Amino acid sequence: MGPDVDGGAARDVVSINDLPDGLVVAGADQRVVQVNRRAVSLLLLDPDTAVGSHLSAVVRLDDLGGRTWYDCLRPYDGLSTRSGLVEGSWYRSDGRELLVTARLVREGRGRPVTTVSVSIRTVGTRVRLDRDRSDLVATVAHELRSPLTAVKGFTATLLSKWDRFSDQQRRLMLETVHADADRLARLITELLDTARIDAGRLTLRAAPLDVAEIVDRVVGSAKMAGGRRMRVLPHESLPVVWGDADKLSQVVTNLIDNAQRHGKGRIDVAVGAEAAADGSPGVFLLVDDEGDGVPDEMRDRAFTRFWRSGVRDGSGLGLYIVRGLVEAHAGEVTILDSASGGARVRVWVPVAEPAVLTD
Repeated sequence: MGPDVDGGAARDVVSINDLPDGLVVAGADQRVVQVNRRAVSLLLLDPDTAVGSHLSAVVRLDDLGGRTWYDCLRPYDGLSTRSGLVEGSWYRSDGRELLVTARLVREGRGRPVTTVSVSIRTVGTRVRLDRDRSDLVATVAHELRSPLTAVKGFTATLLSKWDRFSDQQRRLMLETVHADADRLARLITELLDTARIDAGRLTLRAAPLDVAEIVDRVVGSAKMAGGRRMRVLPHESLPVVWGDADKLSQVVTNLIDNAQRHGKGRIDVAVGAEAAADGSPGVFLLVDDEGDGVPDEMRDRAFTRFWRSGVRDGSGLGLYIVRGLVEAHAGEVTILDSASGGARVRVWVPVAEPAVLTD
C-alpha cells in the first residue's frame, strides 16, 4: 500500500492490488519488482517467489504453437523505438486463454528498456464484444429479412402469374413492393448513420435554418402518409439556428415515427426559443404522445442501440440516431412526461456559429 496522502485527513492511496487486471512489473535487469494479487491468481504464481524472479519465469504463457510469450516478443530486445507490445491471446498450462499486453519504458528515445509493465486480463471483455457484434448481425439480418421476403414473394408471384391478376391487384402488389423497398432504404440509412456515429465520422453541412419550417414540413409529410392525429402547437418566431437541415429533419422524423409506433392518441409537436442554464440562446422541440410513457429507469437506456420497448416493430435505432445527431449539433435530448401522462421527448439545440459544428 502506498503512503498516506494528507488531504485534511489521511487516506490510503489505491494499491496495485485494487486493479481489475493482473500487473507484473520488471526492472532493467529483467527481474520482477512488483506483482499484484490479480496477476498471482491469473498466472498461478507463488506470491513468495514471484518478486525477484526473471520475467520469463513469471509470465509463463504459450501460444497455440507452444512458443513462450517471452521468447516470441523479447520485450527487452528488438527496435529501440518500441514503446509497447500489442495485446494478444496467450495460454496457461491448463489451457485457459488470457489477453496480455505490455508497456516498455525507456529513459529516452532509443535508450534501453528500463521497465516492462505487463497487463494480463481474461477474455471476458472480448467475449462480450464478440457477442455484441453477433447481436448486431442478428438484428440487422432480422430487420432486413422481413421486407426482402415480401419483395421477393410479390415479384416472384407477378413474374410467374402476371396474366392472372387484374390491373388493380397488380397495382396493389407493386405498391407493397415499393413500400417495402422504402423500408429497406430507411434501414440501410439508419445502419450507415449508426456506423458513422459510432466511429465519430458524422459530418454536418451547417447553414442558417428555421427549425419551425422543418417541423411543419415533416409533420405535413407524416399527415399525408396517413399517420395518427398530430398537430403543431402555435409558437412565436424563432431565432435562426446554424445546423444541418437534413439531419435535423431526420431528428424530427424519427421522433414522430417513434411516437406513432410506441405512443397512443394524438401527437403534439411544439417548438420555442429557450436559453440554456449558462445563458446560451437556443431552440427547443417537444414531441408529446398520449401513451403509457417511459419509466424513469428506462429513459437513459432508450437512447442505446437496438433498444426496444413493448411488442411494436422497429429497428431500435431511431432514438440512438436522434441522440447522435443532436449531440453533433452541440445540443441535448431527454425523455420526460407529457401533460397527458405519455412520453415527451425534448430536444434543445443552440443558436450556434458555424465553427461550433465544424471544429
